Amino acid sequence: MSRIVISAISLRKGGTLTILRQCLEYLSQRSAQTGDEIIALVHRRDLCDYPNIRYIELPEAISSWGSRLSYEYRKLLPISEELAPVDLWLSMHDTTPRIKARRQAVYCQTSFPFMRWRFRDFRYDPKIPLFALFTRLVYRYRVHHNRYLIVQQEWLREGLSKLLGVAPERFIVAPPAAPVLELQDRVTHDEATPYTFLYAATPDAHKNFETLCHASALLEKHVGKRRFRTVLTISGKENKYAESLYERWGSCESIVFRGFLSREELRQQYADTDCMVFPSRIETWGLPLSEFKGYERPMLVSDLPFAHETTSGAKAVAFFPPENATRLSQLMQEMLEGDTRELHPVPVRSKGEPTAASWAELFDLLLAGL
Repeated sequence: MSRIVISAISLRKGGTLTILRQCLEYLSQRSAQTGDEIIALVHRRDLCDYPNIRYIELPEAISSWGSRLSYEYRKLLPISEELAPVDLWLSMHDTTPRIKARRQAVYCQTSFPFMRWRFRDFRYDPKIPLFALFTRLVYRYRVHHNRYLIVQQEWLREGLSKLLGVAPERFIVAPPAAPVLELQDRVTHDEATPYTFLYAATPDAHKNFETLCHASALLEKHVGKRRFRTVLTISGKENKYAESLYERWGSCESIVFRGFLSREELRQQYADTDCMVFPSRIETWGLPLSEFKGYERPMLVSDLPFAHETTSGAKAVAFFPPENATRLSQLMQEMLEGDTRELHPVPVRSKGEPTAASWAELFDLLLAGL
């Protein structure tokens, strides 16, 4: 039997919470089979409640950045001593805490250290460029205390290895589970239906909606407003960034500020979409790209390392510089007119070792030799 501690005190929403839930769901099943003791340090238990797991709730840990750092580098140490002996301590959120355990590992949940931030990002959400700068320091501090670092893509293994001075073989590439998406039928599609572009993303400045909005406005001038529509999964009211987008491009009739979509609504929107556009400036993965691949329809994607890896195996992809609205507009017009010469299959890139294709494989690696 092993005693495993999962530290996830800052995870509350989005993709990082999904990863935590998947992790604890697997460990819950593993514990029932092996008798391993699983202890989870979380913000709130109800966010990720599974049987066979002992929970320690620490809601005050994320009241501020100062509090978060105080827990990571001071308050978790006595908790780890109370829980001793700990065979594996896995931190699920980028930091390497000061604790006592036979083995430590960290799951690198953000790719922000590699984001090219812009001064105007401070106007919309200063936390994003500050986080991009701050995570470089967070990743470095105490990083060599980890036996392994876990990343989702090969380019992150390579990039963080160089950034942190950690040997590549100490990184485990563990891609998220491929989404099983039941493909939906179109609701309607005939000659009267406008060609539909879709960008499914949250209203964060690094998602780079402005490039797509600008490209759509340029395309509208060339072909008219009724031949296509660009659907955005934001309403234009969520935050300063979204408000600025709506203020500038809300009058562009080809742009649809549809707002947040439920999972079922998003699945149907995928079915009614002719081309996915994904201009994001940085991602750890990019889930909509994985989900849309099954439709084998065109995708126009930022020419960045994450996008090449996430779209590997896709059959019809064109890449564009994420800041170049003119180039994106040209590609959109080609898709609209049925010109597919710029679309190409994306080769599947081989991965180095070690890799893990499942949570079972990941924890076998993390616990090997203990």
